[in-house]
Amino acid sequence: MPKQEELIEEEGTLQGQVEIWKIMFSFAESMALKCAVELRVADIINSHGHPITLQEIAAGIDSPSPDVDCLARVMRLLVRKRIFTSSQPIADDIKETVYGLTNSSKWLLRDSSTSPSLAAMVLAEDHPWLMAPWHYLTKCAQEGGVAFTKAHGCQIWDFAAANPEFNHLFNEGMACTSKVVLEAVLSAYREGFAGMGSGSVVVDVGGGTGMAVAEIVKSHPHVKGINFDLPHVVDTAPQYTGVSHVGGDMFVSIPKADVHFLKWVLHDWSNEICINILKNCRKALPEKNGKIIIVEVVLEPEGKGLFAETGLVLDLLMIAHTSGGKERTKIEWKKLLEEAGFPSHKIIQIPALPSIIEAYPE
Repeated sequence: MPKQEELIEEEGTLQGQVEIWKIMFSFAESMALKCAVELRVADIINSHGHPITLQEIAAGIDSPSPDVDCLARVMRLLVRKRIFTSSQPIADDIKETVYGLTNSSKWLLRDSSTSPSLAAMVLAEDHPWLMAPWHYLTKCAQEGGVAFTKAHGCQIWDFAAANPEFNHLFNEGMACTSKVVLEAVLSAYREGFAGMGSGSVVVDVGGGTGMAVAEIVKSHPHVKGINFDLPHVVDTAPQYTGVSHVGGDMFVSIPKADVHFLKWVLHDWSNEICINILKNCRKALPEKNGKIIIVEVVLEPEGKGLFAETGLVLDLLMIAHTSGGKERTKIEWKKLLEEAGFPSHKIIQIPALPSIIEAYPE
């Protein structure tokens, strides 16, 4: 083999080894991220209003004796991953490295009521309760079944019902992502709601305690909102102007409306169950001018979009945490919608992980 070809092959082999090492230890990155969230590092820096030293970060940690060396090593990796910045200040009297926020670490703020945050989701997804099912991915490939059940002896909803601490952790994580996604929906889909006639009704199917539909009505007060979920869920929901709460079962029937809104509902379920839910929506919509607004990931297995790879990871998350749930490609969404009685749809990109899928019964 010519020398040049040998060098190319050796370089390729070495790069292959590099990639395996990186993926093998990628869990360390998420653990370092979780550590920063638990220590409120982003909030400590943010409270000063400018980059600060390691000692100043340590002074803000809720501990009488923080290990500064450990903190320095965690920060070193997170700086490398561009979660934080590090630099030597210009001032002659200060020679210590100072650490600042980036566009990434701003999403880790826990003490800000105005900035959207993913901190609660980091704490939930990287908790041992939700990490344990990932260790059963091989078993699922070998024999099927539900990874969460293999890890904990029951499905995630039952585990949450029996474990208040987990229920709170999980709900906080879901709430923060819901807020992030909803802000993107309301900013990128203004005309979609504004175009609804005065007095039109939008039902949030599986809407939890009603936060999402309340924000929709608040932004578009000419429409009326119905928050639809299981009776024990809506019984604890707060009152919102322009929103009524209705308890029921989406697998049986869904309240009549001009628009049905389903945000991160369908990815929890198999195709058969999704078709059942969508058919119930179809029955409850008017023949003309009715539509459903689905907020879900649209997979791009070969795509190069900002969230293309994250979508594939989220699809594996559905194996780890749900019973039959999955993320879907454009082709899979088209087939699912057509089988449920929605022959026409369009996909609208928004500045978030999921997209909007607007579908019509005719």
